[in-house]
Amino acid sequence: MNEGPTQATARHFIVTNRSVLAIAVPMTLAYLTTPLLGIVDTAVVGQFGDAALLGGLAAGALAFDLVFTTFNFLRSGTTGLVAQAFGRGDQLEEQAVFWRAVLVAVVAGVILAALAPLLAEAGRWFMGAGPRVSEAMSVYIHIRMLATPFSLINYAVLGYVLGRGEGRLGLMLQAVLNGVNIVLCFLLGLELGWGVAGVAWATVIGEFAATILGLAIVIRRFRSAPPLPRGRILDMPALRRMLSLNRDIMIRSFSLLAAFALFTRQGAQFGTVTLAANAVLMNFFLIAGYFLDGFATAAEQLAGRAIGAHAAAPFRQAVRLTLIWGFGLAATATLVLLFGGAPLVALVTTSAEVRSVADTYLPWAAFTALSGVLAFQMDGVFIGATWSRDMRNMMLLSLLAFVAALVSLAPAFGNSGLWAALHVFLLTRGFSLFAILRLRVRTAFS
Repeated sequence: MNEGPTQATARHFIVTNRSVLAIAVPMTLAYLTTPLLGIVDTAVVGQFGDAALLGGLAAGALAFDLVFTTFNFLRSGTTGLVAQAFGRGDQLEEQAVFWRAVLVAVVAGVILAALAPLLAEAGRWFMGAGPRVSEAMSVYIHIRMLATPFSLINYAVLGYVLGRGEGRLGLMLQAVLNGVNIVLCFLLGLELGWGVAGVAWATVIGEFAATILGLAIVIRRFRSAPPLPRGRILDMPALRRMLSLNRDIMIRSFSLLAAFALFTRQGAQFGTVTLAANAVLMNFFLIAGYFLDGFATAAEQLAGRAIGAHAAAPFRQAVRLTLIWGFGLAATATLVLLFGGAPLVALVTTSAEVRSVADTYLPWAAFTALSGVLAFQMDGVFIGATWSRDMRNMMLLSLLAFVAALVSLAPAFGNSGLWAALHVFLLTRGFSLFAILRLRVRTAFS
């Protein structure tokens, strides 16, 4: 039986620096709009000069960070499955994966939106803050939860787009989402004086606008593709595979959140100044992470496409090139922080005490990009290949290694021991997955 032109093309592709950068650069820019949005939200509410409003916004945003980090599997899981279908030249399965993800997004989004009062009450209990902070947080949560179905659908749309390697389209969709959000944040929150409620409504409208645009683009594309039988969307083996993949990625995300929560909690034991200094330094690591995420996303798409096409050479080339670019970027970030970190710390905080402590531990933070780059890239490869069980298990192993290092090093070496434990966590994640990679490649392409 002869292969059709689409299948033949799908099975023969070359991974180049250009193909890596075509995904990584737009998505790095897209990911960087997220912290920009957070800065704008804080700046707008900060203009009211009320600490309670800022506290309520921060507490509400923390609750949503937890919710959306948990459901980020809709983006990454969809990317891996679509990339593999794209690699096989299976247009029907690309469509089916997308609509399954949308189905999960709608069901989960409606349930979460209905649970808004419960989430607000849980936030009040967890934060234990004053009544005005709790009131502002409750307003933010109740309004922003209305956007949850749209937010999760946007994850599915972005996952589909990235699964096909369309980084520029992904950037455009994220720019629309965050651009509308930022403009309305100023208009509703500041000009109309709605404050926290205005910031929340800006998010709802931004997510809705991006959903409408994303669905319009994808549905228009599907109209020119072969028609999809409805029964294929609800194909039980495929649904079970998606849910299993999503479950493993969710466990991995929870473990990652647990490690960072333990890091923050232990830092608090060393005093308020050390806690604040660590928070400043962790922001530098997270910003470097947004850059590394761009190349991890490229690894997701290219590795997944190679698995779908059963093409060993492109797979190895994708791993090699994304690692080279990732390590180059990580080394650059480390050098920038080592030699220019002190002025950056001074920009972030005016407290002389916090600056002094942050400068002391700056080298520990500077090297997190290098110790974490392998973990970022291996996550991308394993998500694209849908080897989620290995990724889940190695994350749990890394969390255990982190706890062991934390218990042994923090009491003996204080905050230096805490940062050392974080490096142990990052290195264990990266090298454990890298060690498994050779076995998985041999099995996948045998």
